[in-house]
Amino acid sequence: MTVPPLESLPLETLRRRSSSKWRTYGDDVIPMFVAETDFPLAPEITRVLAEAVELGDTGYTPPRPGVGEAFAAFADRRFGWQVDASHVLTTGDVMMGVVEVLRAVVAPGERVVTTPPVYPPFAMCTEESGAVVEAVPLRDTGTGWELDVEGIDAALAAGARAVLLSNPHNPTGTVHSREALAAVAASARRHSAVVISDEIHAPLVHTPGTFTPFLAVSDDAAAVGYTVTSASKAYNLAGLKCAVIVTAADDTRRVVRALPKEVEWRTGLFGARAAIAAFDVASDAWLDGLLAALDVNRRLLADLLAEHLPEATYRIPDAGYLAWIDLSAYGWGDDPARRILREVGVALHHGPLFGPQGIGHVRLNFGCSPDLLRTAVAKIGAMTRG
Repeated sequence: MTVPPLESLPLETLRRRSSSKWRTYGDDVIPMFVAETDFPLAPEITRVLAEAVELGDTGYTPPRPGVGEAFAAFADRRFGWQVDASHVLTTGDVMMGVVEVLRAVVAPGERVVTTPPVYPPFAMCTEESGAVVEAVPLRDTGTGWELDVEGIDAALAAGARAVLLSNPHNPTGTVHSREALAAVAASARRHSAVVISDEIHAPLVHTPGTFTPFLAVSDDAAAVGYTVTSASKAYNLAGLKCAVIVTAADDTRRVVRALPKEVEWRTGLFGARAAIAAFDVASDAWLDGLLAALDVNRRLLADLLAEHLPEATYRIPDAGYLAWIDLSAYGWGDDPARRILREVGVALHHGPLFGPQGIGHVRLNFGCSPDLLRTAVAKIGAMTRG
């Protein structure tokens, strides 16, 4: 059965929001930089949060608030992944979880592999943990990107102690193959290293793509892996502060259970309640509608770029609502987002922040209405005629 796409909220409603997307710039700017979407909340989330406000249920988050059980049911239903709820610990957000796991498994000064161009906080959080980034860039296949399995193995053989994966990958929207993930897991186990997999974009894999949870790939992956994820990207809940750290082996579970108690205490009560509602089967239809809307937009963006910016390079992402666009051909400098904001008032994410591979690139958030996407791309295209 075809699912109708969700409709974005009206622009005048969105501009009443007080989040980063709508308060960083003025009303004369179209914001397409940070990963917030423009859709109404899933009704089940709205219901539980409204109930909490009505009750004055704004206190501390209890131990075991039910997020683990809700996530396990969701993972089984949406990914065919069997998760032991007792192996799920909550914390405030994904990068908070990544930092704490890194602190527990990597000594200060040791190296952590990242796969640029990649989400800028990967480098920041690696450094916060006391470790050092070792970049092993994605391979450009000519039609997409893939993990450099041999490069990762060489880095681990030379002493790197961990691999930090973006799975699916931000900003390229790449869904890593089961084979590549299994090879990384085998390499990590062979070299006594660990893999931390950020799977925050997992609910947003587009048909016909298939998401592969790292911990479910193989016995090696289960032994060396830590997954950190959240409902926040798919359901637009970043401000409510709830993420999960998931393990699949006794040794890794002991590491997570030994983290400071404050790691779990950072979970927001509204975040926990909203996550449970998001992971509930009652929100599946909303998620399917979101995916339908994003599918329309990821394809529309290709058409718009062909019309207004024909020298841009864009590959339709396999997951998420973030587009990685190479604008180098236009000569707008290493960081074209700066010029675009200054000249036409469209705010995009700065490509060089994702690593040297991002020079000349921008990241555009298409989790918006088709009309707003049309307006933004037309404005940028007008720069080529100015």
